[in-house]
Amino acid sequence: MTSETGFDPKLYERFPTAEDRPPDELEKLEEIWKAPRGWARLTVVNNNYIGVYYVAAAFLFFVLAGGLAVIMRTQLALPLNGVLSQETYNQFFTMHGTMMMFLFAVPAVEALGVLLLPQMLAARDLPFPRLSAYAFWAYLVGGLAFFASLFFGLAPDGGWFMYPPLTSRIYSPGINADFWLLGIGFIEISAIAGAIEIVVGVLRTRAPGMTLDKMPIFAWAMLVFAVMIIIAFPAVILGTLLLEMERALNWPFFDPTRGGDPLLWQHLFWFFGHPEVYIIFLPAAGLTSMMVSALSRTPLVGYQLIVLALVATGFISFGVWAHHMFATGMPMLSVSFFSAASMAVSVPAGVQVFSWIATLASGKPGYNTPTLFVVGGLVTFVMGGLTGVMVALVPFDWQVHDTHFIVAHLHYVLIGGMVFPLFAAFYYWTPMTSSKPLSERIGKWVFWLMFAGMHVTFLPMHLTGFMGMPRRVYTYLPGMDLEITNLISTAGSYMIGAGVLLFLMDLALNFRFTVDNDAGNVYGGGTLEWLPTGLYSTRSIPVVKSRDPLWDDPDIGRNVEQGRYFLPGAPTGHRETIITSPIRAEPQYLQIMPGPSVWPLLAAIFTAGFFLLLTIQSYRPGLVSGVIAILCVLRWLWETDRPVAVQSADAGAGIELPTYVTGPRTHGWWAMVILLIVIGMIFLMTIFSYLYLYGIHPQFWTAPPDIGWLFPIVGAHVAAFALALFGRALLARETSTHWSPVASVLYAAGALVAAFVLDLQTWRGAGMTGEVSGQGAVVHAFLSLQGMITGVAVLMTGYLAARNSRALVTRPRNNSMDLTVIFICYTAGQGIVSALLTRLFPGAI
Repeated sequence: MTSETGFDPKLYERFPTAEDRPPDELEKLEEIWKAPRGWARLTVVNNNYIGVYYVAAAFLFFVLAGGLAVIMRTQLALPLNGVLSQETYNQFFTMHGTMMMFLFAVPAVEALGVLLLPQMLAARDLPFPRLSAYAFWAYLVGGLAFFASLFFGLAPDGGWFMYPPLTSRIYSPGINADFWLLGIGFIEISAIAGAIEIVVGVLRTRAPGMTLDKMPIFAWAMLVFAVMIIIAFPAVILGTLLLEMERALNWPFFDPTRGGDPLLWQHLFWFFGHPEVYIIFLPAAGLTSMMVSALSRTPLVGYQLIVLALVATGFISFGVWAHHMFATGMPMLSVSFFSAASMAVSVPAGVQVFSWIATLASGKPGYNTPTLFVVGGLVTFVMGGLTGVMVALVPFDWQVHDTHFIVAHLHYVLIGGMVFPLFAAFYYWTPMTSSKPLSERIGKWVFWLMFAGMHVTFLPMHLTGFMGMPRRVYTYLPGMDLEITNLISTAGSYMIGAGVLLFLMDLALNFRFTVDNDAGNVYGGGTLEWLPTGLYSTRSIPVVKSRDPLWDDPDIGRNVEQGRYFLPGAPTGHRETIITSPIRAEPQYLQIMPGPSVWPLLAAIFTAGFFLLLTIQSYRPGLVSGVIAILCVLRWLWETDRPVAVQSADAGAGIELPTYVTGPRTHGWWAMVILLIVIGMIFLMTIFSYLYLYGIHPQFWTAPPDIGWLFPIVGAHVAAFALALFGRALLARETSTHWSPVASVLYAAGALVAAFVLDLQTWRGAGMTGEVSGQGAVVHAFLSLQGMITGVAVLMTGYLAARNSRALVTRPRNNSMDLTVIFICYTAGQGIVSALLTRLFPGAI
């Protein structure tokens, strides 16, 4: 009996014995997947390497940001201390918060996803390894350049939240704020690239049989994490772009004297900023769920409830952003709603906490370092959660807002909910990537120093906050009874620093990178990452029948190593992995994986150069750097959409899988749809900005241009939509036609350009420029966004035409054509909505 997709589950039983495998099969597999040597290792794209590089880079930024924190605490140890000047302290404060949130917390869990997910899912790799490599190198180069601004006095000093008008050109005239705005926007691109990789990887590269209800909890957590990034991060990307345009072009998005509003920044920033807390927490919670089960030697209690809690947390967290704005004078109805949501979001977190306690209580956890960090993180996070419920109460929040009480709450939540689980994960999963495990003896010292130091540092801050000490100040006066609590907090920060330094010593003594899982399954985990591995992940991709396959089938490791499951070799002669259906994980086709390449590295370097050169107002070299970055991306993509000579291959068990498919089944189609969701969220946040500013300052709004211009603008977008679909339909015909499919798509791109130029010129002709008012600024934000994606559409059609000239656009279906048509259709649809909104409201409607 076959499933609804035509796959027969009984075929799983037809795997051959080890003796039936070709004798040279393993050697060929290792040859195809071998890593470059020497300097060429910079071109690797395997998750085994990129994941370790990624984790190491995130930890580097953690150490650097932590060093800034220790110096800041030294400044605050005594009143009127002179360790840091006010200006330098503001730079340290801004860099500490920015690096911890943007350069450590999110990238660290994303890095663990890149490292662990292919092993947990028994995939050869994530579906876009070059995208992972690009995301890593962009993050590393951009992050180091951002940190280096400290040494030139150019570091941002407006706080990690960058509130205007403090960060407007009037009050921050230098380029310090520009480093934050362009640098963080650039780093967010890396985060979104990683999120696209994770969503498609979790849904499409799971081992056959690993249905959604058999996925590791960490995979669920990373899926929710990535979806939250896709929805939340566009808000801060738009916010940074708007503030940078205000600074550079004098467009008054946040200037209330010309129809802007500074609270618009807070709405955009905290729509990202509060879900950011859960974006950080959920992957760490997934790691904790995995570890409490393994360390207790018992299945996780309440698996389904934890999955529901993860999804519920992600959903509710988007209704909590104004939790940070209770003191801004919002209407009481809004305050009441966000207060209730702030308390409600603690419920799913409580479900996970009780599940972990029940799992630990029902098993027999040992006294080892991962267990200590898990339990210590649990205690600390619960304490931070309790103070979170306190600040969700509006009268209480009014009293402690912007005091050290909030600093203490924030650090209890983030350190207990993310940092301690991350250190537990370091000790638990290091044997997967090192020939030696980390030291248990040193690890216990690391834990107790960090755990004690954390509470010595931040517990007194609750009292300091109650006593009225404001946050974000570089000193205080004597005689305010704040000396003892601040001195205790500073001593605690030194204890945390000593624990981190001891951990670095442990790494130096014991970490020895390997891809062969030499150290073994030290803590007895039951999931697939502990199978014997190489650069190709597992020798063969097993059939998954339970959530803890290694516990339920003791022979699975031996059978995997003998090649008795799916894809034991390389039937096409290339790197491959199996793409499975998103719900039931049934094999659908073989993806041909790209190998090592220098182009992602070069693309990342020149992308960083583009943003950094813009920051220092070197526009022509910046433009050249951006063009080179685009060319590098196109060069790496050129090799990816190519059918191989073998149209189908034996994946094992007698199952023939195609090697080239098109349409919604492909991983590329999924990635394009997710990218368009990101762009759509930026567009929705622009619509919110438009309506918000109109609601706040309607007196600045004027009539739009003659409504008659709306018809040719919409008509040109409709024509682009129709021409793109027509070109796709022509390609589907088996025989050639007089009208070229690619020519039709080129005409569609031309129609988009015509619509954009007409839209822009009619606004300019009516005297509506970006400097005039908040209305003009947001209208030009719409135009800028439309112009950007129109330019991308033109670039994609040019790329398609170049491939067509080399006979690489094949009939009847082609992925490059499909993705270009999808993007053009979206661009046309967004252009129509943008034109209708800005020209009909307010006014005609």
